[in-house]
Amino acid sequence: MTTATSITVRVPLAIRHQPGRKTVVTPMTDGVAPVTTRADPALVKALARAFRYQRMLDNGVYGSVTDMAAAEKIDRGYLGRLLQLTLLAPDIVEEMLNGGLPLSLHLMRVEVPSEWTKQRIVVAKLFAPARDG
Repeated sequence: MTTATSITVRVPLAIRHQPGRKTVVTPMTDGVAPVTTRADPALVKALARAFRYQRMLDNGVYGSVTDMAAAEKIDRGYLGRLLQLTLLAPDIVEEMLNGGLPLSLHLMRVEVPSEWTKQRIVVAKLFAPARDG
């Protein structure tokens, strides 16, 4: 039997509101300007919220998802689906943030397996090019 390990993913970002759109701004590192991303701003916001909510649960700010949903005034089911994003394999999250999975919010509508290998299969099926015939 193996022991469970956990991975903490921290994404330093700020969301700046500009007329008609939101822009995600990452900090400069070693004097290098951040690279612009093609990622869907709604997806980036969902990921940021998911990891924030998970951190609040981990730190004991809220005792349960139900308590958090009530306090944050959001639907419990939506919060549960949002929290599923924190269980995604790091390479899937990275590809989402790089804009490689343009329809990634579809992941919130399906049951996400906990095993990363199975997640990659689900993602491949979801985002495979449509076949004719």
